Amino acid sequence: MSDTKTVPTMGADDAPDAVYDARTLGVPKMTIFGIQHMFAMFGATILVPTLTGLSVSATLLFAGLGTLLFHFLAKGKVPAFLGSSFAFIAGYAAIAPNGEAALLPYACLGVACAGLLYLIVSALFKVFGPQRIMRFFPPVVTGPIVICIGLILAPSAIANCETNWPVALVAIAIIVISNIWGRGMIRIIPILLGVIGSYVAAAFAGVVDFAPVADAAWIGLPVLWDNTVFALFGPNFDAGLAITAIITIMPLAFATIIEHIGDMSAISSTCNRNFIAEPGLHRTLLGDGLATIVASLFGAPANTTYGENTGVLALTRVFDPRVVRIAACFAILFSFCPKFAAVISCMPACVIGGVSLVLYGMISAVGIRNLVENHVDFMMSRNVLITALILVLSLGIASSAAGAIVFEVGGVTVALSGLAVGSVVGILLNIILPGKEEGWDGGLAAEAEADDVPLPLEAEVTSLPIAD
Repeated sequence: MSDTKTVPTMGADDAPDAVYDARTLGVPKMTIFGIQHMFAMFGATILVPTLTGLSVSATLLFAGLGTLLFHFLAKGKVPAFLGSSFAFIAGYAAIAPNGEAALLPYACLGVACAGLLYLIVSALFKVFGPQRIMRFFPPVVTGPIVICIGLILAPSAIANCETNWPVALVAIAIIVISNIWGRGMIRIIPILLGVIGSYVAAAFAGVVDFAPVADAAWIGLPVLWDNTVFALFGPNFDAGLAITAIITIMPLAFATIIEHIGDMSAISSTCNRNFIAEPGLHRTLLGDGLATIVASLFGAPANTTYGENTGVLALTRVFDPRVVRIAACFAILFSFCPKFAAVISCMPACVIGGVSLVLYGMISAVGIRNLVENHVDFMMSRNVLITALILVLSLGIASSAAGAIVFEVGGVTVALSGLAVGSVVGILLNIILPGKEEGWDGGLAAEAEADDVPLPLEAEVTSLPIAD
């Protein structure tokens, strides 16, 4: 697999403590970093099957397999972990509102078809090139989107913390102390230490019920045939329900594709590597889409690039994708151990909340850094308006009673998340409003033919003259 050093930078100098090749740290430390990434994604990843009725073990298996597939297609250059997507929860609820085992495979069929849209968009990126498409995603658009990714997740972190603030504060304190005053290994595994320390504190506080752990078996298969999409095709197959599931769930992919671009921007800014240029969005979208299709066919939730792990990257500055692949291998291994899945499932919400509170804040901080490092000029009214509307729409709609903009098209109910609405509005305003930097409007054919034209995410774009 290729090293991230072969990826163009975002125009800034690498941080002196940044690690792009974890092999220099030794196998034991790499393994611990991988375990840290695994724990970072666990809380949110297992929450999706808990809410929908899908299998936790299958979720872990295909989170790991999906991540490895993503890394293979992205040439091993992007340090992203693929966990359960929350965007499709509404789709599962529409088809199987009470997590009915007989109905969930139909919902999974709809999600698998939604994954096909990723492949179509990936092909468009491949055909037209990133210069033509990423002109719609300059830092003034991607920065606020990344900020919103973290802030939209923040209420869930607070809600989890509220179940037991003392334990949550233990997690936060361990992370802060380890990262600021820790030495050596302690300083770069604060998330893992926060999870373990607060879990132990929760156990002593008597807020952990270990009964499911005692009842769980040590070894078991993570996938059951009856939970897969393949089990649908028999004499009892309901074609009408299948079509309904596909029509209902497929449109959700448009929102997750936009979120994928935001996540890639966040990871690029965090690692100071332009992953949108290399290996390219066509590869990352292909990996995300295929991972979602495979997971759904076998009864697991849709996959998506995880902000929690981006937060770990920002906190530890260990940017080697090998560490994330180690986490994926551990997820696969532990998916065959129901007892381990039970241990994770028993992790109290306050532990997850304390850790998530820090990680979600780190994601938003990366978005702010994206704006600062690219010298976005907020003396320009267009930049203020674009940023303001992205923030208010994304956060306002997400915190509204419905949590989305809901409307019907041809009798089909479509729900657009706040992040999707804010992103679309920001993209459109960037196209319409005058005063943007040259190279982001007009001359598309010339840009597409020029191999050395910098992408809008790269710092070089800030050196272009401003059209008043």
